[in-house]
Amino acid sequence: MSVYSALLSRRVSAGCCRLRRGVSRPLVHIRTASATEAGTRKSDEEQLWEAAAGDLSFSRAKIGSFFQDQPVLKNPFLEDALLKGYLRRHLPEEAVFSDLSAFGQRMVKEVDTWGRECEVNPPRLVHFDPWGRRVDHIVTSEAWKRMKDLSAQEGLVAIAYEKLFGEWSRVYQMSKLYIYCPSSGLYTCPLAMTDGAAKVIQSLGVSPPVEEAYSRLISRQPEHFWTSGQWMTERQGGSDVGSGTETVAVPQTDGSYKLHGFKWFTSATDADMTLTLARVQDRTGATTPGSRGLSLFYAEVSRDEDGRLRGIEVQRLKEKLGTRQLPTAELLLDGLPAYRLSEEGRGVASIANMLTITRIHNSVSAAAAMRRVLLLARDYATRRTAFGKLLKNHPLHMQTLARMEVETRGAFLLVMEVCRLLGREESGLASQLDEHLLRLLTPVLKLYTGKQAVAVISEGLESFGGQGYMEDTGLPGLLRDAQVLSIWEGTTNILSLDVLRCVARSSGMVLHAYFTRVKSLLAGASSVSSLAPAVKAVDDALSDLEKFVQVAASKEPNYLELAARDLAYSLARIYAGALLIDHACWKEASPHDIYAAVRWCEQDLCLVVTKQESGCYESRTTSLDAGLVYE
Repeated sequence: MSVYSALLSRRVSAGCCRLRRGVSRPLVHIRTASATEAGTRKSDEEQLWEAAAGDLSFSRAKIGSFFQDQPVLKNPFLEDALLKGYLRRHLPEEAVFSDLSAFGQRMVKEVDTWGRECEVNPPRLVHFDPWGRRVDHIVTSEAWKRMKDLSAQEGLVAIAYEKLFGEWSRVYQMSKLYIYCPSSGLYTCPLAMTDGAAKVIQSLGVSPPVEEAYSRLISRQPEHFWTSGQWMTERQGGSDVGSGTETVAVPQTDGSYKLHGFKWFTSATDADMTLTLARVQDRTGATTPGSRGLSLFYAEVSRDEDGRLRGIEVQRLKEKLGTRQLPTAELLLDGLPAYRLSEEGRGVASIANMLTITRIHNSVSAAAAMRRVLLLARDYATRRTAFGKLLKNHPLHMQTLARMEVETRGAFLLVMEVCRLLGREESGLASQLDEHLLRLLTPVLKLYTGKQAVAVISEGLESFGGQGYMEDTGLPGLLRDAQVLSIWEGTTNILSLDVLRCVARSSGMVLHAYFTRVKSLLAGASSVSSLAPAVKAVDDALSDLEKFVQVAASKEPNYLELAARDLAYSLARIYAGALLIDHACWKEASPHDIYAAVRWCEQDLCLVVTKQESGCYESRTTSLDAGLVYE
């Protein structure tokens, strides 16, 4: 027997012994069943056996004692050491801590149950009333309606616009959404679009006819609060709205418009209003093709005196892998009354602010989902026994959870960094460096955290064993819902190309800002000797990245396009490493903060250089890749 076989045999044998020692009653030999002949007496042996069988766990329809303790959700604010530490460092306001603590307790007491109800009672579409009239009612659960009231009461949109905490108001708002997301039954999706709509209206100027709508979007009064949709995607689908938008806007004599077209994918279709793109028709009925022909419009979702939607027909609800709680529909616009918000032909530019907001919301949801599966997994590890001891006492299990924790911490700090930059911009305090960083990091953050969430949550489900795969536990929904995070508001490849456009349009200034900021984050770490390996790893990766940029600048455009995805990953990993190091240098940092930073920086931080050295971006690889796929 080899050394490895002997070792495995010894370990397995020891595990079996522990299992036997855990048996609470003596083993009973059960004979092979056989029918007793009619009229014969049962033997003494049979009578003894039947008496013993009465005590067996599974005899006579007893189901036995095998039940697992379910993981318990505790206050997600009080249980999150990193969130509390980050806020103590940057926003040490008692009012904020008190509000988030109370909000976290509300998740435990009522909201998490509502979120589960939204999942098990998804929306349904009623086309006709009992008398045959077209009504197109999207029927949602009572829990979904309670989520709307809660969102207003808790100021989940309003906090950002009240600005009670100045440049940190966005961090406060997103911290609250971070606590709420996994319990919200996906109500954070309409909130993201509502926040985005408010931001667009604010940036274009709050004036009639959207003055009242704006006040409703940021209201704390449930009876006054509105949510907004975002109806951009049409039959062609995808991010190419410039060539894919067919909806036309017909001018009316009063200065309004009527929209005609087909919206193939509309999230939160039960919203009170929407922003959408369309092409203005001239007097001959002609429109301008491409992005130059698109304008941004505002429309209310309302019904006439007969209960019919004005200018809208709901064709069907979409059948989705996840996010089933969220009403998503195909809509025919047939004369929908609307008002133009942007200058004619400036629609795509006008929705840039909305994309920034919704991409940040997407990233908050990603980090929040990772944190939630970890909170549940670590609680479960204190309850579930396997091979004679609790999961938390198995070193390999704790190593796995620790790796998930490191990923979650990196994602959280990236999210909060972008929220901080947004808050500075909205408060008029942003430097040019801040503005460059916000533009560069928003797509990087969204694409990277979307991928992280799927990986971490998938790993997290494994920590529950088979129960992680059972729908009635509610756990699989975390993974199904997470899959949308890498798709909605731009897939990973689309956002990677957005990063390249950002670099090109700024003539490289966004990268200059990036290098400057990362170096400043590392500057304070020289006095913490235990962080030296992490600092060296980030510093080396940053130098490698600078060299890559210099080399890539002299290459043909296809070279950078092939490198775009790995470049974006490298930007995310290096920056997250610097943030983890910076947080670990804080005077109240714990040894665990240092450990997390060191562990993060053990991975390949500059993936783009690793791949470059293997020739992944050379022109010849394009035909090789295609040949491999279509062999």
